[in-house]
Amino acid sequence: MPKTPTFTQLPDSWRAALSAELEAPYFTKLQAYVARERTEHEVFPPADEVFSALEHTPLESVRVVILGQDPYHDNDQAHGLCFSVRRGVKLPPSLRNVYKELESDVGVVAPKHGFLQAWAERGVLLLNTVLTVRAHKANSHRKKGWETFTDKIIEACAAREAPMVFVLWGKPAQKKAARIEAVGEGRHIILMSAHPSPLSARNGFFGSAPFSKVDAALAGWGDAPIDWSLPE
Repeated sequence: MPKTPTFTQLPDSWRAALSAELEAPYFTKLQAYVARERTEHEVFPPADEVFSALEHTPLESVRVVILGQDPYHDNDQAHGLCFSVRRGVKLPPSLRNVYKELESDVGVVAPKHGFLQAWAERGVLLLNTVLTVRAHKANSHRKKGWETFTDKIIEACAAREAPMVFVLWGKPAQKKAARIEAVGEGRHIILMSAHPSPLSARNGFFGSAPFSKVDAALAGWGDAPIDWSLPE
């Protein structure tokens, strides 16, 4: 029987913010669906990495939210942080484009790997709108309940008094903007652009300067910029 993800490894702040979701009918149905998918198909990321974004960035530490779509759907790629792959895994095209914009925007030369955990540990919540996917079938777990769950994550961030920056890449991510505005009451800054996928990057992702805009927003609040460098 495949393992099912639990909240036990999460920081206390996320468990407190999201514990009510565990009892919600939609979440019970969602977890049953994902468990069934794991018995019949390969599903990414592994069950114990589904909530990695929350594990590595406690709610009280979030300074920036980068929101993508759904996890990578090819072998050995997804590990629970949006756009990230582990060391030794070939860079996916979307991440290559993120790195191109990173260097163009703030002059940070990309490492040879695609492991973004250092960003997560510096307060960048690397979240997707959907947290699982069937192998080799993009968007296969959309509209199964994950969007509702990630709404709750976004609401928990937006409800904080401390302002933060939300970076929404692609249309599924951009759908969260209204919820951020409603809950955050205008405290936060929202940056939106096309997704860095090769299918859309030239339609507004390249040249959007998200990294320098994040740092400018943080500076405006008297906060330190994000260290966007990634150790080899």
